[in-house]
Amino acid sequence: MFSFPGQSSKIEDKLFPQKSTTKINGRLILWDQPQLMGIVNLTPDSFFEGNRTDKSADKLAILIRKHITEGASILDLGGYSSRPGAAEVSEQEELDRLMPAVEYITKNHPECIISIDTFRSKVAKETIKAGAHLINDISAGDLDPEIITTIAELQVPYIAMHMRGNPKTMQKKTNYSDILGEILYYFAEKVEQFKKFGINDVIIDPGFGFAKTLEQNYFLLRNLHHFRSLSMPVLVGVSRKSMISRALDIEADSALNGSTALHMFALCQGANILRVHDVKEANETLKLYQTIYP
Repeated sequence: MFSFPGQSSKIEDKLFPQKSTTKINGRLILWDQPQLMGIVNLTPDSFFEGNRTDKSADKLAILIRKHITEGASILDLGGYSSRPGAAEVSEQEELDRLMPAVEYITKNHPECIISIDTFRSKVAKETIKAGAHLINDISAGDLDPEIITTIAELQVPYIAMHMRGNPKTMQKKTNYSDILGEILYYFAEKVEQFKKFGINDVIIDPGFGFAKTLEQNYFLLRNLHHFRSLSMPVLVGVSRKSMISRALDIEADSALNGSTALHMFALCQGANILRVHDVKEANETLKLYQTIYP
């Protein structure tokens, strides 16, 4: 029977079953269907201008309602830009950007899962105490080792992303002898480390655009199904990234069509979460995917 390149077979499902549930805020999230994570950038210098917001309550409320209405079950709040060359911000400034959003969502949209995009243990602790539900760490604990013990103490799910170096140095660290094997080994070691600390609810993110060349990004995307061997939910964040704009010679604000194409491919490769700027279009893609593969 014909299958989409990389689409898992029933044999692969039995050999490498992905973690079927994740406990988030007392609820068991089933991964039998992919979920959409809407991006809420609370920074003034996000790479995609169309998704930037500020601490204005009105603008924030509009974006959050829009994401939820259009189909996002998770909102990922970021107060620290990780794009190359982004300005450094203090922990307090990051918290000042995040806390109003956490408080607003907790009060007005209690059904929504709140993810905090941070690598700092203090920011993680304060936002979880304020009502957030999980932490999305671009460094998987490498930039602030204390975040691992913090996650263990808080007993919240942890999204661990692969990156070398930091946002300022990562694009100088793209020399791999076997990129797929090295990243799979990296996550296998990380998951083992997390388990020793009592962190069992882990989601992995291959880190598209972080310490990867254009060619390496697409190689990983073609081979995304191999991450099933880790038996963890897989998050894919390719929305409007430079791997699209560079390949098509366009700007990020013109990369919606390219994002949609890659989102469909990622779903066919077994992605469990799509982290997106454009929830409506991603939700339409997800519905079509579910129609093709009911």
